[in-house]
Amino acid sequence: MALEGVRFIPYKDTLDLLSVEEAMQICEDVYRMHANGSVQWSEPSSWKLDADAPYHNHWHVKGVLLKEIPTTGVRMYNYFDDGVRNTVGQLECARYIVLTDPMTGHSKAIIEEHWSYAIRSTAAAILPLKWMAPTNPKVLGLVGIGTMGVNCLACLRTMFEFEKIVCTSRRPETRQAFAEKWSAELGIPVEPVDTIEEVVRASDIGIGGTTSEDIIAREDWVKPGATYISLARREMDPAGWAAFDKVVIDGWDVNIVTKEFKNMIESGEFSREQLHGEICDLVTGKVPGRETDDERILIHTTGLVSQDVAVCHHIYEKAKERDVGLVLPPTDA
Repeated sequence: MALEGVRFIPYKDTLDLLSVEEAMQICEDVYRMHANGSVQWSEPSSWKLDADAPYHNHWHVKGVLLKEIPTTGVRMYNYFDDGVRNTVGQLECARYIVLTDPMTGHSKAIIEEHWSYAIRSTAAAILPLKWMAPTNPKVLGLVGIGTMGVNCLACLRTMFEFEKIVCTSRRPETRQAFAEKWSAELGIPVEPVDTIEEVVRASDIGIGGTTSEDIIAREDWVKPGATYISLARREMDPAGWAAFDKVVIDGWDVNIVTKEFKNMIESGEFSREQLHGEICDLVTGKVPGRETDDERILIHTTGLVSQDVAVCHHIYEKAKERDVGLVLPPTDA
């Protein structure tokens, strides 16, 4: 059998091959795959290389099989962090997904996933609001207005029409510029404030999209009827998780391997019995969504590489259809 060339799809091409709406739908589809038991993780689920000083180079590798497509994907992510310079989330870091055909083992594509990862991360977290949002949310709160905050806003605009946005960030000039830009674009007030507490207390839907490794938000700031989404691993104070009326996460297995979540469970601050369900349970109706107007709900996601692989498979199929990307010479050419 003659081998086909592997298609390399660079970052700039992916921008035109994946819309926000497509990312949202793919994330929902993959949550259903998890509910159906048709997703197979690699063992171990992730592999890391943290190079010793003076190199400060980090590699993180994950793999998954999606039986319903079918496709196999492996993510390779590389960044630099010496405590001063950190390339996490920057275009200079390496972020690739390699797709193979599980029926033959032949490689199909290498996708540079800066855009697809960024929008998938937010789409997967925003999607549960279909079931968990307040009835008529008027105020959106953004804690962090970098890539995650902007992409969350892009996803939210497909679902809601807010009357006001309240935002904060580390630098006053950054949040002021964000407020001016988005107030003009959306035609609604966007208020920059000094503290995270101000944002969380004002929000009907609050989004924590920072890169902080510290606790930055507290449960008692979340008002009755509000939903708070936490994308960072330790953003919402673990001491308050059990006080929410409902807590949903993207997956127990992927969260329990993170240091922050595991510490919270082992300390007794939260337990699996207190978890309302995984997001796949919401999508399939195994557990109910919001049931009363005054429920306070926490949504926490750490990220499913299964969704990243499915998104990249979608990009690959569209790239083939449009003949986009660079087809590498077949190995046996």
